[in-house]
Order: sequence, then structure tokens, then C-alpha cells
Amino acid sequence: MNRFVKYTIGLLLGLILLIAVFSGGFVVGHFMQIPVLDALPFQSVPLVKPAGADSATPDSLQAVFKPFWETWALVHKEYVDQPVDDIKLMRGAISGMLASLGDLHTSYMDPSQYTQANTQLSGEYDGIGAWVDAQGDYLTIVSPMSHSPAEKAGLKAGDKVIKVDGSDMTGTPADLVIQKVMGKAGTIVKLTILRQGQDPFDVDVTRAHITIPSVESKMLDNNIAYVKLNTFGDKSTAEMVAAIKELLAKNPKGLIFDLRNNGGGYLNTAVEVASQFIKEGLIVSEKYGDGSKDQKFDAIPGGIATDIPMVVLVNEGSASASEIVAGALQDYGRAKLVGVTTYGKGSVQIWTPLTDNAGAVRITVAKWFTPKDRSIHKVGLTPDVEVKLTKEDFDAGRDPQLDAAIKTLLEMLK
Repeated sequence: MNRFVKYTIGLLLGLILLIAVFSGGFVVGHFMQIPVLDALPFQSVPLVKPAGADSATPDSLQAVFKPFWETWALVHKEYVDQPVDDIKLMRGAISGMLASLGDLHTSYMDPSQYTQANTQLSGEYDGIGAWVDAQGDYLTIVSPMSHSPAEKAGLKAGDKVIKVDGSDMTGTPADLVIQKVMGKAGTIVKLTILRQGQDPFDVDVTRAHITIPSVESKMLDNNIAYVKLNTFGDKSTAEMVAAIKELLAKNPKGLIFDLRNNGGGYLNTAVEVASQFIKEGLIVSEKYGDGSKDQKFDAIPGGIATDIPMVVLVNEGSASASEIVAGALQDYGRAKLVGVTTYGKGSVQIWTPLTDNAGAVRITVAKWFTPKDRSIHKVGLTPDVEVKLTKEDFDAGRDPQLDAAIKTLLEMLK
């Protein structure tokens, strides 16, 4: 495979990748004393490196990697269940190496995870078509996509996936559960669902090719336009521009731009999106460790909605590219933010695929700053109007954050 680098500041499935890092870090950091069942004399094990190990390890690192190859040899000679899986050992070693940096956004993606991450940003995949929450004990349906297999099968917001094809998902990392739920279009996956107030039940869902909608738009009461952006992917800018043009043709008084639960995506898409609302000036700056490759990204001329009064909805799921756009709009006083404090991901990663389709690594290379030189990393953006959305609100179909956004916009229009 030709080597290429993708700039990304997304979570993409950001939550999925974060979970993989969290669980990997726990395994690496967990310490346990080993009980000795029989008092055996110590036996030295001759070091047997795999063929080519010396030639693959640079001379300057032979001493550094000596313990690694000793461990590799010990596992192959002494581990109880043989043969061991060399691919799994290799991937575990890479994951542990990156986890040791202590950066949640620097991590290894195995081939499946890398494919999924790119799929989400490309906007198409094979699966059941549902937005999911990967932070709880079980993978939870946030909402089925319109006209999707998940919707047709009767899945609802709040449904927890406790089994996939009869296999218990208790304690299974969410990224692995998602892999099991996804699959070739036309095949059937049996999900065991736990729904509040009901006993667990099975649902057969026929997978299909899913096209993820980047943008949702509509007119609200009081002649207010509403646009929700779900991701910053390949097609997001074009789809958003088309939606805004259609709404502007109806002469709205103001615009609500919804970035809630948008985990980010491509840096260039973030700049393109922000440029639709900001006429000129700095959108975001990148600062590298040694300062040698610092960059500034200015607004792209020709934005189509640079004058309409607007409010931006944000929450704890608004991250990265979402924070770049919201931060720039807030810094320039172009829009007020309504909701709760954002996630706080102020770093930039490159995704580099490994040779022979062995997955990819994403490495934090820089931190980004708003036009007013604010770093939001691990802090987030504080909304101008703070409004929480409780589980009770969600279950009842209420959206006090959207209500507050409408109220704020109407007050601005006065």
C-alpha cells in the first residue's frame, strides 16, 4: 500500500477509538503478584529470535530491543497455550507502545478499526443504521436512522445490546460489539435487546448499505432555519452548503446550527464549514512541539451565511472539529453557544496506514488554538447560555437546549 497521511481531528467514531485506548491502557498498567504453585528451580531460557529480527532492528536500537526479543522468545517457549498468535502479539506490542505515551488520542487501529473509522468519515458502510452511545456498560441505541434496518426492526432510543448472535456482550468493549453488529449487506444479525420496563427480547435485523446523512435541516416556527451537522467528513461541506442554500431561499430571520454529539472529522472540512459563516480572519492555528511546522488557517472567501444571526448548539459530545468551528464563531462574536461545555479535544492527529494492510497508527502531532489563541484541550468551550439535557428530558422527547437556542435567537433578533 502506498504510504499516505490523513489529517484528522475527529473522534470517529471517536468514542470507539477512545474506548480501545482506555481498555488497552488498563491491561498495560495493571499489576498483579504471581502466586507460585510449585517451588521450581530457575531455568534460563536461551534467546531464540525470529528469523530476520536482527536485520529488522537498527543497530542503534539492538540493546534497547533486547528485552523485547527475550520476552518474545519466552512467550513462544513457555506460554501454556501454544501456538501463540504472532499477529495478535505484534498488534498488542504496538498498542502498548502508543499507550505508554499517555495520550488518549495516540493509538493503534487494527485493520477493522481503521476501516470503520474511514467508513464513518466517508459516509457509507454496511450495518443496521443507528446512532449509538458507546460509553455505558452496553452499546446503547441513541436513535435509529430514518428508514434504516434498525428503524424497520423496531429498535428504539435507549435500547441496550446485551447479546449479538447469542453471544453475551457483558464486559465486551464497545468497539468489538460494533464490529459484530456491522456486517455485509443482506445478512441477518440477531440482537438481544434490554429495554426499560421489559424482559430481554431478540430482534433479527437485516443489514443494509447505509449512507450516513451528514446534514439534517428544516424550518422551525418563528421563521428560524435549523441545520444539524453530524460529522466533518468527505461530503459534509457540499451537503451543508446545499442545505443552507435551500433554507436561505425561504428568507429565515435566523439560523440555529446544531453541533451536538458531533465528534469531529477532517481539519480541512472544519475550516470549510466555519468559512460559510465567517467572512474573513483566522479560523484556527496549529502549534507543533518544536514550532517548526506551525500553521494558520484563514477563512475561505465566499461564505454563503456570513450575515444571518445565528446560535450554535453544543454539548459534551461536541469535539475537535466541532470545537474549532464553535470556538471561532464564539471568538468573533458571530454566534452565541447554547448547551453545556464541550468535550475539550484541542489536538491534531495524523493517521498513517501501516504496510501490508496491517492497520494504522494515529499520532498526536500538534495542538490547535482558536482565533483568540485559546487552547480548549481538556477544558472545552463554555457556552454563553448553559442548559442541560437530562435523561428524563430525553425519554420524554423534550429538548430544552433547542428551546433555549430558539429563545436566545429571538432575543438577539429584537
